[in-house]
Amino acid sequence: MDLKGRNFLTLLDYQPREIEHILRISESMKKDQIRRELKEKSLAMLFQKSSTRTRISFEVGMTQLGGHALFLDMKNTQLGRGESIGDTARTISRYCDGIMARLNKHSDAEGLAEYATVPVINALTDLYHPCQTMADLETVLEHKKKVAGLKVVFFGDCGFNMFNSTAIGFTKLGASVVACCPEKGGYVPDMEGALAPLEPEYRGKISVEHDPMAAAEGADVIYTDTWVSMGQDEEKAQRLADLKPYQVNAGLMAKAPNAIFMHCLPAHRGEEVTDEVIDGPQSVVFDQAENRLHAQKGILVELMGGE
Repeated sequence: MDLKGRNFLTLLDYQPREIEHILRISESMKKDQIRRELKEKSLAMLFQKSSTRTRISFEVGMTQLGGHALFLDMKNTQLGRGESIGDTARTISRYCDGIMARLNKHSDAEGLAEYATVPVINALTDLYHPCQTMADLETVLEHKKKVAGLKVVFFGDCGFNMFNSTAIGFTKLGASVVACCPEKGGYVPDMEGALAPLEPEYRGKISVEHDPMAAAEGADVIYTDTWVSMGQDEEKAQRLADLKPYQVNAGLMAKAPNAIFMHCLPAHRGEEVTDEVIDGPQSVVFDQAENRLHAQKGILVELMGGE
């Protein structure tokens, strides 16, 4: 399967067999840390949003693959002084073999991809976070040995990038994804927007449940994310009040004794999840964090590998 030169902006652009292929490569990468498949290749890492796991995993991944990663803080590049996305994409393409971008707006990632002549990898935008979902799929395969037929329940805000990518990736591989969220406003899945292109092709189903205990019943995977993302500080008090009933705690996990607990991190302990859950025996959050490295190495090799 030849994916060389493809962009990685959203899993909507990838068929299930292509996702499964990258996951197989990622699994192989995890077993063999010495492969130098991107020798003398360079990845430009363009950051508009702060990061811990994304920067470290991509930079270490490129080093392990024999290549080089360049950290570019967007405000300290000419983009911060008004240069266009198109001109930046064309310029970086003359120097580097790939562009990884962590941006506010998905439209900017699409703009990079439109003008770049090298692969563009979305490391988070307001709509999608596909690299995290690839790591999540790898983690579930390790712990559950399959994705198809599983019940994945996402608690809290289900109207943003992390739920979107979870719903796309897991339903494409045959899981059922439940959005457990308040029955109001932007918390519900955007089935007419960010998720609309998925509906004709997914193998699994997306459903919405507003009762946390009912949603957790029989879950194989329980997932949550921070309730207050970057740029939402002014909404913090209201969001915490709205989402408090959707906290993942011991009582909720008791409804799903065979489930694994997932969180893409960083976690705000005591808000969306309690210490006893994130540090408990059902938690696999640090396996997820590690698998960012391996999943992204699979993506990098498939998109940037070869001559």
